[in-house]
Amino acid sequence: MRERLPLWLQDRCEVRPRAVAAVGVVLLAAVGFAGQQYWSARPRAVTVPAVVAPGVVPGAVPGAVPAAATAPAGAPASGAGAGGAGAAERIVVDVSGKVRDPGVRRLPAGSRVEDALAAAGGVRPGTDTTGLNRARVLVDGEQVVVGAPAQPPPAAGPGGGAGSGPGLGPGPGPLSLGSATVAQLDGLPGVGPVLAQHIVDFRTARGGFRSVEELRQVDGIGERRFADLRTLVRP
Repeated sequence: MRERLPLWLQDRCEVRPRAVAAVGVVLLAAVGFAGQQYWSARPRAVTVPAVVAPGVVPGAVPGAVPAAATAPAGAPASGAGAGGAGAAERIVVDVSGKVRDPGVRRLPAGSRVEDALAAAGGVRPGTDTTGLNRARVLVDGEQVVVGAPAQPPPAAGPGGGAGSGPGLGPGPGPLSLGSATVAQLDGLPGVGPVLAQHIVDFRTARGGFRSVEELRQVDGIGERRFADLRTLVRP
C-alpha cells in the first residue's frame, strides 16, 4: 500500500526516530507534571492539639497531688513568701474621743487618719474636727483623739514675763505635733506664728511626724531650739 503512494506522501507519512524521541520526551514531561500536581494536592492528615482542662498544669502526672495540698497546716504556700509578707503589714492605732465605736484598730500600713475614723464608725454628729488632719499618715502605736478640748495655757510665772501670758505656752503634757494647730504651736517657747506655720506645712507635706527628731528638719529649728522643744512635744 505504501509503495503505491506518491513519493512526497511517502516522505510525509514516514516515521523518523527523531520525531519519536521528541514525542516521547513531551509525554514524559506531561506525565511528570501531572504526577507532581497530584502529589501536592493529595489530602493530608491534620494533628488536632490536645485539650487542656482549666486548672490542669500541662505535663503533670495524672493523679499527682499538688505541692500546696501536701504542705503542712500553717505553712505558707510555695511562691507566697516575700510578696505575702509585704501585703500583710499592718499597724495598730487607738481611736478614742467622739467616734461611734472607739477602740484599738488594726489597719494596713500607710493608712491615714480618715481610714482610722472610718474603722471606728465615723465621727459623731456635731463634733468639731477643725484641728484634726484627716490626711495624715498613721504610724504604729499612735493614738487618734477626736474632739478633744484645746489644751489650756500654763499659769503665768511669778514674774509674768513674756511668753507666760495666756495662749503663749504649752498645756500640760507633751503637745501632739500631728494634731496641734498653729495657735497651739505658737504657744511653745521660742516658736512664733511663722515657725508654727512652718511646722504645720512640714507636717502636711510629710503626712505627719513619725518621731520628734523630725523637728530638726523644719526650717527655722536649730539644735538649741530643738533641745528646748523635744520634751514638750510628741509625734
